[in-house]
Amino acid sequence: MTMGDESPVTSLVLPVLIRPILSQLERRDVAASQTLRAALSKAESAYPGFTYDLVVGILRRGELSINMNESVLRLQGTISETDVGEYRLSRSEDAFQELNKKSAALKKILSRIPDEITDRKTFLETIKEIASAIKKLLDAVNEVAGFIPGTTGKQALEQRKREFVKFSKRFSNTLKEYFKEGQANAVFVSALYLIHQTNMIMVTVKSKCE
Repeated sequence: MTMGDESPVTSLVLPVLIRPILSQLERRDVAASQTLRAALSKAESAYPGFTYDLVVGILRRGELSINMNESVLRLQGTISETDVGEYRLSRSEDAFQELNKKSAALKKILSRIPDEITDRKTFLETIKEIASAIKKLLDAVNEVAGFIPGTTGKQALEQRKREFVKFSKRFSNTLKEYFKEGQANAVFVSALYLIHQTNMIMVTVKSKCE
């Protein structure tokens, strides 16, 4: 992988960039879309970061210079619910549906960062929204925890929650550094980490409860 250890963008290119494109293709050619989806998912599973390297390779061949962290973060806000099935819970109980809403809300707010970071007043308000969304997500995770059977499952979710909190604190520290140093890309990367950790919470709950 080109950037696997530096940024979570490698794990987000497939769900955020590629799958929405395949969904559009599906309207015109279902078989082709499903074949590509299966092949890319299989390749990504076997070689994490494959789709990231593929996209970066295409950009290089086209001699295009794009900040992938900024682009993927912005694209996160355009994804429809049909494109994020692996990060959505299908159980009908209120606790699970509330967790769906809170995780989607946090990711949506984070996706606004690239457009708002240069406007200090607006960005400060967005930071407050993010802090509130993080708290609401953690509250929703706590509500769902009661539905998870067995000690092992509960411990797995608790570990995910601790990881999420760790990256939330890192995000907060990155913001402090941004207001001193002005390094926007560091904020984009930190926001992508939070999105990735949110996704991992959803995957963990899904695997233990569905």
